[in-house]
Amino acid sequence: MQRDLVLDGLRFKLAKQYRENPTCFLSLSREVIDSALSREIVSELRNEGHVEEEVRGTIRLTPRGYRAFQNDPPVLTKTAHHQDNNLVPMVIFRTVLI
Repeated sequence: MQRDLVLDGLRFKLAKQYRENPTCFLSLSREVIDSALSREIVSELRNEGHVEEEVRGTIRLTPRGYRAFQNDPPVLTKTAHHQDNNLVPMVIFRTVLI
């Protein structure tokens, strides 16, 4: 579960950066760089061709990675009650330090 949250947080941040300027790299925070889980996720994304790494901790999405991000559903969804007592799906996003 934590892995999914870290992965989605990273991918959302990378996708936002890609939409603003696909040629710019994103510098990860020291906390993320020092995390074994984050390094593993970045390594997997790099090996799958979804990100490229300029130097350790400086990455950007590839076009392939951006397309994959657009096709994946959010990890966490929750059902909430609407005013007329109908159940409404609600997406939950959690902030991950990047």
